[in-house]
Amino acid sequence: MNTDSNATVIRVRMSDVGRKLETTQHAALRVSARLLILASWISGAIFAVYIIGFFGGSVMGGSGERWNESLPDLYDERTWLSTAAIGAHFMAGGVLLLLGPVQLFESVRRNFPVFHRWLGRIYVLSAGLAGLGGLGFILGRGTVGGPLMDVGFGIYGAFMVLCALMAYSRARAGRYREHRAWAIRLFALTVGSWLYRMEYGAWHVVTGGIGIERGFTGWFDAIMMFFFYIPNLLVAELFIRARRQEHGAVASLGAAAMLLAASAFIIFATWNFTARNWGPRMISGIAEVSL
Repeated sequence: MNTDSNATVIRVRMSDVGRKLETTQHAALRVSARLLILASWISGAIFAVYIIGFFGGSVMGGSGERWNESLPDLYDERTWLSTAAIGAHFMAGGVLLLLGPVQLFESVRRNFPVFHRWLGRIYVLSAGLAGLGGLGFILGRGTVGGPLMDVGFGIYGAFMVLCALMAYSRARAGRYREHRAWAIRLFALTVGSWLYRMEYGAWHVVTGGIGIERGFTGWFDAIMMFFFYIPNLLVAELFIRARRQEHGAVASLGAAAMLLAASAFIIFATWNFTARNWGPRMISGIAEVSL
């Protein structure tokens, strides 16, 4: 009897420990995800204001050629269709960065479903416009980095359009679990253009620009043609799978650690980029309109 009683007590205690561990791992994943969304939202909002202020302000002030201060050969009056395409890409991207995090908050989806649906339609439309605008620019003029950059950025644009269509179609079909997964993938892609700049900035701060060459011909340039969105998708997939009950503590805690690391990087890079680049250009672009 004593042996049976002891075994029962041990099983109960082990069950309690298992439940506490499961609660802890899900709490860690939830908190780290919210921190990443918040950090992304703040940083993305700053970048969106920079895009609208600098690129939009420069055009409205009659100084569209200032776009080339950001990246060479972006603005060219002779190829107005390609220039309009990249302009649409930038403006739609600014909308995506502002709206994306709002769509991921469960409280918004639960308490304001109509608002969530209409915001989702705007988000999907903007994602499609951003992807098609970028693809239109590549087809019309090509990228400054040549064929490899054309391929890397072209795949990125195609993935964005695909994820936007899949997220919309799954929502229309009432398959909301799949819809949420595709929406997370879409969000991971939409932050790519913003992360692209921050990752370059962080690399400059840490290494002084090793592997970066004129015309984007360096080894680090080649990596970045794909790195600015493929790791995002991998983190998104890890998060999607870790949220499922059948995955254990190691997967959930590993995902939480990756999300925390991503949040730390975003906070560090945002501070540096805003002080050194986005802030001054944002102010100068807005000044173009007022002059």
